[in-house]
Amino acid sequence: MAIFELNPRSLISPLGIVRFFEIFFACTAFSLVAVHYSYNGSTGDWCMFTWCFCFAVTFLILLAEFIGLTQSLPLSWPDFTSAFSMLAALMIFTTSVVYPSVFIKSNCSGTVCGYKGAATAMSILCFIAYAIEVGITRAKSGEVSSFLATVPGLLKVFEAFVACLIFSLLEKTAYQSLPGLQWCVAVYCICFIVTTLIIILTVGRCLATLPFPLEKVLVGFNILAVLMYLTATFVWPIYSFRNYSRPQPCNSCVWDYRLGVTFLTIFNLIAYVVDLVYSSKMVFVTTPA
Repeated sequence: MAIFELNPRSLISPLGIVRFFEIFFACTAFSLVAVHYSYNGSTGDWCMFTWCFCFAVTFLILLAEFIGLTQSLPLSWPDFTSAFSMLAALMIFTTSVVYPSVFIKSNCSGTVCGYKGAATAMSILCFIAYAIEVGITRAKSGEVSSFLATVPGLLKVFEAFVACLIFSLLEKTAYQSLPGLQWCVAVYCICFIVTTLIIILTVGRCLATLPFPLEKVLVGFNILAVLMYLTATFVWPIYSFRNYSRPQPCNSCVWDYRLGVTFLTIFNLIAYVVDLVYSSKMVFVTTPA
């Protein structure tokens, strides 16, 4: 039976104060948008979901730490909060860019436009708050901490998120008819599944039960992921743009979506390279006592 012990200090610690700001900014953002129903369409639904999701989870984290529930949960709480803060920062950042680009046009004016601009400003401030939390919880050099609070752990969350962005664009790229693009999709899927599995096993405290040296396996996976993403970085644009120039007019056409996937592939390749460097350093480079 779980025993709850109130922890008021969690609310007035620097991390607790930052989370209060996150809740306030996210709540204000979706409230301003909801007043005039300024979130129609799939893009608007995504933005509204992001603000509401981050608000709700951050509130639950604050509540769980206040009532002392964290020790009773069957998961690694530091890993969970580190992964969520990184995910929330990425989601809010994406929303802060996407929402104004879709809903605030050049001819936007009046009260409704003012609400949209205010919601965008609140979203940007919310991103800054989550970025500060990532900085506070990130493992410092020489410090013993949870895996997802380290640079490789945070990069795992980034890699999985970028893969999700790629998947959101794939449906409109018409990749099914080209074998080269099908290979790239396989690369995205394989790396995403393994990366997500690592995150889940870490949060679920299952890594210690694995019958092999996890650190070296992670280095091996990162090497494989770098090689696979390296091929996708060259194969995707070759098959996407060979004998296919940008049509005019092109308002969110297939060409644009393929270009978006190209840049996201490069971003994830860079992330996996940096992940490989840090993971190799953690495994093979020892600090003298």
